[in-house]
Amino acid sequence: MEQKSRIQKMAMCSLFTALTAVGAFIKIPIPVVPFTLQFLFTMLAGLFLGGKLGAISVGAYALLGLAGLPVFAEGGGFWYIIKPSFGYIIGFVLGSYVTGKLTEKREGMTYGRILAANFIGLGIVYGVGMVYYYVICNFVIHTPIGIGPLFLYCFLLAVPGDIGLCFGAAALAKRVRPMIEKI
Repeated sequence: MEQKSRIQKMAMCSLFTALTAVGAFIKIPIPVVPFTLQFLFTMLAGLFLGGKLGAISVGAYALLGLAGLPVFAEGGGFWYIIKPSFGYIIGFVLGSYVTGKLTEKREGMTYGRILAANFIGLGIVYGVGMVYYYVICNFVIHTPIGIGPLFLYCFLLAVPGDIGLCFGAAALAKRVRPMIEKI
């Protein structure tokens, strides 16, 4: 039984790695940082797999992109690390871990608690993403961006869609997670 459980875990991690890659190509172009479904799949990875496995699946996605596979919203390769939006990918790994950790205890998981975990994960993704964006722009590639434009382009324009994804992911996790646990 243990071997089957390990294989199932590997398969689920691989599934969410692939879904995150697919989510990068489902995008709505907005200035600076495109709106994609990556956040949805990284959040669901944490909700369905737990903190550790969720972060592993999203981390695998990040490593595949850095290794050169074009799985990021704008390509792939090690050079992506100096792209200002790479901070959001780092945030996806951390956000998936925290969202998963906050919802690992299955008993007493209400829609509200799942939603709260999603919003905490959202805050982590945007916090890490915006700080990284600011640092890379201002100190590495020398294309300065002020706090106001950073907040506008890297938060206000993109966050409404991700807030909607938080609600959708919470509803999906509340209904689907019990079925997955039975498998």
